[in-house]
Amino acid sequence: QAQLVESGGGLVQARGSLRLSCVASQRTVRGYDMAWIRQAPGKEREIVAAITWNGGSTDYARSVEGRFAISRDNAKLTLSLQMNNLKPEDTAVYYCEASNAYRPGSIVDYNMWGQGTQVTVSS
Repeated sequence: QAQLVESGGGLVQARGSLRLSCVASQRTVRGYDMAWIRQAPGKEREIVAAITWNGGSTDYARSVEGRFAISRDNAKLTLSLQMNNLKPEDTAVYYCEASNAYRPGSIVDYNMWGQGTQVTVSS
């Protein structure tokens, strides 16, 4: 399985912006759908944004729609998440994840993930 390494997290004030990046170790991820999944303390994991293997389709959690943008560059084996107008409720550990399932339909279909990067938004 491919290794995924996230970066770009940090501490930011509300209404600020951050850009998360993820780099994969293997070219096989080019054929995988990918997603950014977050987990806040005491809460369940949540798919924040997802993108198909060729970048042709994206999907967002309602809570981030219009503020976050997911993108990928298969030539560079990277996945990105641009986060604007951040809110304190966006505070969580963000994971870059990949799925080798055909049309992953739920969070359990994502079976490759990185170590996560912490995003903290202060009010």
